[in-house]
Amino acid sequence: MNAMTDLPARVDVLSAVRQPLSVAVVTETYPPEVNGVAVTLQRMLEGLKERQHRIQLVRLRQHTGDVPLRGVRFNEALMRGVPIPRYPSLRMGVPCSGALQRLWSEQRPDVVHIATEGPLGWSALRAAHRLQLPVVSDFRTNFHAYSRHYGLAWLQRPIVGYLRGFHNRTACTMVPTQAMRRQLEDLGFANLEVVSRGVDTVRFHPGRRHAALRARWGADDDTLVVLCVSRLAQEKNIELLCRAFDAISAGGIKARLVLVGDGPLRATLQRRWPEALLAGVRRGDDLAAHYASADLFLFPSLTETFGNVVPEAMASGLPVVAFDCAAAAQLVSPDSGVLVPPPDAPAFIEQALHVARDRRSLRVRGQHARGRAALLDWRHVIDDLEAVLLHAVLRHAANQSPLLLRPSAI
Repeated sequence: MNAMTDLPARVDVLSAVRQPLSVAVVTETYPPEVNGVAVTLQRMLEGLKERQHRIQLVRLRQHTGDVPLRGVRFNEALMRGVPIPRYPSLRMGVPCSGALQRLWSEQRPDVVHIATEGPLGWSALRAAHRLQLPVVSDFRTNFHAYSRHYGLAWLQRPIVGYLRGFHNRTACTMVPTQAMRRQLEDLGFANLEVVSRGVDTVRFHPGRRHAALRARWGADDDTLVVLCVSRLAQEKNIELLCRAFDAISAGGIKARLVLVGDGPLRATLQRRWPEALLAGVRRGDDLAAHYASADLFLFPSLTETFGNVVPEAMASGLPVVAFDCAAAAQLVSPDSGVLVPPPDAPAFIEQALHVARDRRSLRVRGQHARGRAALLDWRHVIDDLEAVLLHAVLRHAANQSPLLLRPSAI
């Protein structure tokens, strides 16, 4: 049973009398780190601040000189972390429930929102329970799916068990798609609520196309620029991307492959596909220009919980070839790209070649992709996030004092 079935009515009642919430947000990744969790979490916090909620961001100290930010309705608490194996630019937390318990005893939030399930997130869960604070969580990364890409398939069941135990101790776990909700329910996860993702359609726009950037890539008007924006890692299925591009090139199409991102496979890709242009990590308007200056977006990943790069590519006017899962399954239609049944690698290659051959259709599909992405308004996403937080606070208050649910008490 979905614990959120009575969410709209209860939130409407609370909204009539509520003051802005004080929200403690706990995460082991945050900008300037570049990944889907960090980027979307920042956008969500900005949306909450715009609605006058107060944010306390509990994150890891990212470098020695890192200092906590202080601002209007926003402050940070920095915790110690250690480098993640194979990803030295990223860090994971260490147990610190005592420190968080002291912090929240002095600055008590109305609700705790845990975005990542590592040691910092687990410490936050323990501290919040000890202080009897309501807690909600995000399911943002398929750690259990990643394990098989590193020869650790035997760890998949223990990882699922850990994640299920973690999230089922929170009042609600937010997931980005209905498909992910069904998948996790089948695995025994409870109290799931869909809170999707938005896209910045002002930044990611076809008008960002840049002829000089294409020239630096060695691409003229007749060159098909194939783009992928991704972490360069095994779990992202990058080798299939390169095989699809090989098929496009072998099909007599004048093409250029551009990879935006970094990761442990970078050196391997440079050796095996020296013709690929590895653009590294790109941010902001520079990233938007890379999207808009391409012609086709190939996304072979099978491990996404959402995949923010898909709506970013579509907003930039790119048709998409992707597997029928995560954000692509929700957003890509026949008039804006192609969905391939997972995990059919030969079909992915075949469809990539088919789409690449028809340049006129590429332009039309790109226009439709832009139209689809324009519907992903961040305001609706923040509505849903705010409702989850308000509902958690209301249910917690009701458990403490049932009188709070009576109309006479409101």
